[in-house]
Amino acid sequence: MKRVIETDEAPAAVGAYSQATTNGSLLITAGQIPMTPEGELLDDEDIATQTKQSLDNVMAILDEAGADAGDVMKTTVFLNDIDDFDEMNETYATYFDDEPPARSAVEAGNLPKGVGVEIEAIAVVPEE
Repeated sequence: MKRVIETDEAPAAVGAYSQATTNGSLLITAGQIPMTPEGELLDDEDIATQTKQSLDNVMAILDEAGADAGDVMKTTVFLNDIDDFDEMNETYATYFDDEPPARSAVEAGNLPKGVGVEIEAIAVVPEE
């Protein structure tokens, strides 16, 4: 059975989607952009800062579901410019330094609200 995950520690959904959903085994997050939980868009910041905020949002959603970075199986990173990959990867690695998840990273071109990065994750949900 699907259950919606919501937290005030990540930006609220701004459309017809949830921050994340789970079936009790897997957690799937929506793409997280560099927006603070208060709604401040960090689109003018460097990619390292944007990546950090996007991943902070992912981590807050994982926490709400009782999971953490070690439970992430797969991430997808969408970049406005693939030339930002190295800078994004350096910050990304600080979140997943031990047994990192599988990952795809692609240049998507035109991301929501003009941001430089968007990150989504699939994680296992620990048994209660």
